[in-house]
Amino acid sequence: MAENEIFKALADPTRRAIFEKLADGRMNASALREGMEISQPAMSQHLGVLRQAGLVREERQGRYINYQVDPDGLACIAGWLARYRAFWPERIDALRALLKEMDQ
Repeated sequence: MAENEIFKALADPTRRAIFEKLADGRMNASALREGMEISQPAMSQHLGVLRQAGLVREERQGRYINYQVDPDGLACIAGWLARYRAFWPERIDALRALLKEMDQ
């Protein structure tokens, strides 16, 4: 999945909240709506965007559809973040040196 689609999907706070709920485990749309002020059609649209971005997958069980986080979508995010992880030790060392300099 394209990184742009993933970040666009997660840019919406409601979709992030849905994604975070799904990180706790598989749920159907009704369970996802609990505690959220969102209509069923809006939930379906948000889930569709998350599915299209490759972050969520669905599995039909009888008349219910359960949703869960798609590990492949997470792998894409992790790969993107890995490119920038190398910058952190250098930045932390620079911050440590600056703070030490400020203490003197």
